[in-house]
Amino acid sequence: MKRLTLLRHAKSSWDDPVTRDFDRPLNEKGKRAAAIMGKFIKRHDLSFDQVLASPAVRVIETLEQVEPASGLSFEPQWDRKIYLASSVTLMDVLRGANEDAEHVLMVGHNPGLEDLIFDLVPDDGSSEARGAVEIKYPTAALAELSLDIENWTDIKDSCGTLDRFTRPRDLDPELGPDYV
Repeated sequence: MKRLTLLRHAKSSWDDPVTRDFDRPLNEKGKRAAAIMGKFIKRHDLSFDQVLASPAVRVIETLEQVEPASGLSFEPQWDRKIYLASSVTLMDVLRGANEDAEHVLMVGHNPGLEDLIFDLVPDDGSSEARGAVEIKYPTAALAELSLDIENWTDIKDSCGTLDRFTRPRDLDPELGPDYV
């Protein structure tokens, strides 16, 4: 059994005059949401053997807020393939995770992360968390999955269960519902 936690980057600033989407920074609400998610990680004693992350500025800044709030020290493996990746590409990245990593944190973007959940977790109607993802996977939301695999190379469709899905607004109502 492997554990996978997916974190969507926090809310970025559309007001910042950057020339590339890749370079968009977080806005103030996004920084606050990322820190709240870090506190959630700490409160629930989550720890990760490996962090796989998109090198986009908004992901880097999300981790810069999550890390101190969580009390953890991250050494992300930055992978450009995660930036705006499809579910298929994200699975390929996960197949390359460290063999001895039991719990991986992947930090990236939608719609890839959402689609990855839909591919990994069968829709049998019993998962309230999966239903919440179907409604919306907002920025800074955290999805915790258990995967029925022994090795990361074995990851495939329908091998997982979604154990918990936590949105920033679940922890601070001021971060929703206009928080997208």
